[in-house]
Amino acid sequence: MSVEPSAEVGAEHLTAAVRQSLSTEAARNLATTTKSAPQMQGISSRWLLRILPWVQTGGGRYRVNRTVSYTLGDGRITFVKTGSELRVIPAMLRELGMLRYFPDDRVVKAIADRFVKEEFRRGDVIVRRGEPVDKIFLVAHGRIERLSAGAYGDEASLGVLSDGDHFGHHPLPDARWEFTARAQTDVVTMTFNRGDWDAALNSSAALRRHAEAYLEAERVGRRGSDAVDLSAGHTGEVMLPGTYVDYDLSPREYELSVAQTVLRVHSRVADLYNQPMNQSEQQLRLTVEALKERQESELVNNAEFGLLHNADYEQRIYARTGPPTPDDMDELLSRRRGSQYFLAHPRAIAAFGRECSRRGLYPDSVDFRGQQVPSWRGVPLLPCNKIPVTPERTSSILVLRTGEDNDGVVGLHPAALPDEYEPGLSVRFMNISEQAIISYLVTAYYSAAVLVPDAVGVLENVEISRFDE
Repeated sequence: MSVEPSAEVGAEHLTAAVRQSLSTEAARNLATTTKSAPQMQGISSRWLLRILPWVQTGGGRYRVNRTVSYTLGDGRITFVKTGSELRVIPAMLRELGMLRYFPDDRVVKAIADRFVKEEFRRGDVIVRRGEPVDKIFLVAHGRIERLSAGAYGDEASLGVLSDGDHFGHHPLPDARWEFTARAQTDVVTMTFNRGDWDAALNSSAALRRHAEAYLEAERVGRRGSDAVDLSAGHTGEVMLPGTYVDYDLSPREYELSVAQTVLRVHSRVADLYNQPMNQSEQQLRLTVEALKERQESELVNNAEFGLLHNADYEQRIYARTGPPTPDDMDELLSRRRGSQYFLAHPRAIAAFGRECSRRGLYPDSVDFRGQQVPSWRGVPLLPCNKIPVTPERTSSILVLRTGEDNDGVVGLHPAALPDEYEPGLSVRFMNISEQAIISYLVTAYYSAAVLVPDAVGVLENVEISRFDE
């Protein structure tokens, strides 16, 4: 006999009366589910860590010995860039007329040490026409347009100053700027105050006499100390020149950087919830993944050893029209021998693809370590989401040559560590607290070294959000 449900019976009781079998919600309480290991959304491809040759670094430091390399006589200034630090090569100050042929190295070095780094944003006015000349400017990076009054009251361009150029090198106390200097791009300069120059003149009578006569100095047309004097194409018993290769007396040393964290696991979790997966191992695995993500970010962005900050100014170029074009990529490749890898933010790669499609070009993909990746001129174009994107939707594209034998970029890690988990990374048991929490110290040591300046190139300020209809 069937029983009709009364009006007082709720919807939940009605459903239970109609159901013919056990619900899945109830059944899963008695079932063992098939489950995945803990997943982490922040894990990326980390191509930079995979392509760098890693060099074991004893003593926590790696010294890069280079030959002294600069050119005298071309009118351009050369700088030494160490991370975010910038300094002038003292001998290069002899490119300035007031110091040309000046023999006292001690005085020249003292002047070089007083140059300070200044940065300007695009559109900034650096000096104004008619104002007193109060500084000497050496252009380390960027483009500066010189402007003057035109014949009809408008602005007339007097040309562009770029990397290695200089202006303001005038010894007269009443000198005034003959032009307005405006930054066309972001600009980095080394500046020397007029007061410091006057103090240098007062402290050295020889320098004062030399500066007064600098306009009559002969033009220098010889190589600097990086040149190797040799003879070629001769016949007979000619006198062969003697030579040597000079080394930099202050080589750069890279110190290993560190990333650390303390992993904490409650003993009850480690004791009772280790099946089917070991909780401590999974916690450690995810912690190591996070450390590696931070490690790659530091290798790109760290102010001391990051590739973006250690790229030489002569190896930096700007996108011609905004988005990264095939012409820009060709220019980037032409600055060095043996380019092996491009690294770019995925959005920059997409922007480059749009520019290629707009021109009817379809770059080939290459099989790189078992994966199909885009390429340009046969050089793999690898994604790296650690390359920053600015609020103005611009980014940078890196190109690398790697390896010690190739005078390229190398990664650095220690030769061996106590409680080593993998090369350059250690996991040490610390203690068990009074709250029964087990603590492990997880440490990663790393750095990167650029052996010669042309091992890294950067295409800067590429627009990644332009879509042409």
